[in-house]
Amino acid sequence: MKKVFLSLFVLMTMIFLAACSSSDNSSETKETSTEPAKEDAATAEPSGDGEPIKLVGIFSSSGGAAALGEPELETIKMLVEEKNAAGGINGQQIELITYDDKSDQNQAILAMKKALTQDEATVVIGGTISGNALAMLPLAEQYETPYISLAASKQVYVDESGKARKWVFKMPQDDQLAVERILQYLKEKNLTKVAWLNVANSYGTGGHDEFKKYAPEYGIEAVIEDEFEATVKDAKPLLTRVKKENPDAIIVWGTVQESAVVIKNIRELALEMPILASHGIATEQFIEVAGDAANDVILPTGKLLVADSLEDSNPQKEVLLSYSKQYTDKYNKPASTFGTYAADGFNIAVKAIEAKGTDRAAIRDFIENELGEYIGVTGIFNITPDNHMGLAPDSFEMVRIQSGEWVLEN
Repeated sequence: MKKVFLSLFVLMTMIFLAACSSSDNSSETKETSTEPAKEDAATAEPSGDGEPIKLVGIFSSSGGAAALGEPELETIKMLVEEKNAAGGINGQQIELITYDDKSDQNQAILAMKKALTQDEATVVIGGTISGNALAMLPLAEQYETPYISLAASKQVYVDESGKARKWVFKMPQDDQLAVERILQYLKEKNLTKVAWLNVANSYGTGGHDEFKKYAPEYGIEAVIEDEFEATVKDAKPLLTRVKKENPDAIIVWGTVQESAVVIKNIRELALEMPILASHGIATEQFIEVAGDAANDVILPTGKLLVADSLEDSNPQKEVLLSYSKQYTDKYNKPASTFGTYAADGFNIAVKAIEAKGTDRAAIRDFIENELGEYIGVTGIFNITPDNHMGLAPDSFEMVRIQSGEWVLEN
């Protein structure tokens, strides 16, 4: 019997030691892995004089929003690599830590918590989609850390009272600017009776709220307002109701995957009215997923997709072409509008750290008060204490997809 107990004791000891060894190895992998944006992956610790500057990126690089999050991740990795090769920021290297939230709000919250409590981030950049960004921002406020969001919803940087959120800045044009640009286009074309269809999430409802608020100012009336799920597979029942109302145009407000399904269904039902979409589909992946159904879809988007067509006098043109070339040379594929948000977020963070060091409050104050006019890839930013986005409607161009290409709309 004693031998049996002795054997069991030895076995349990071996299992315990193996578990400890496994745990230690897991921790080491977190510190040194260079795999792209897995949940607990970080880049290798950089070399250089002084403590590295910890920059955390949280992107939806897998899951339903991967078409948006992947170019954001790729862009920030490219720019950090370039900056470190040039000596870093004020002689300090950047330690880039990235997380993939898998397009899931709970994963986004977990990643943000790790960024602020374990990684001790100087700045956090990310939040690819609005729901995830909204879930992350209370932690940024709680831990008083500058958070540069890449999500579109106006609610991300404006609180319930209409004031700018203290620690949050936002790079994409918001849903208000996009909705107003669409309404302006509809008014110009005398398309006054429309069907409004939005995805049933915070991005969709945010756009819908702006539409209801501003449509009357432009003389636009919705003859039907409805929504579809982000996981929609067949929107034909919804579109049959739209067909009965016979609108002058259909607005499909969503991102790549769900918008492609709805627009394919519109084509299959032979609805002939113009289709307008949100800036959430402004990526080559939409054209790939939607195929021929994408042709003649009209949308507001940043200038990247039509940079070659801009006048040489446009102050953004050189910046746009430079980013596009760098990204294409690096990844052998076209640059994405969503990558521009990460580029601007990173470059603004760098400017603030160059000026103020790694003090989080000083970085926040610099972006709000001292950045001044910043000519970015997304647009020309003028961030103020009252406006933590700082973009104007002219940061958008109306674009039509023709034969799989992006063309300026007349």
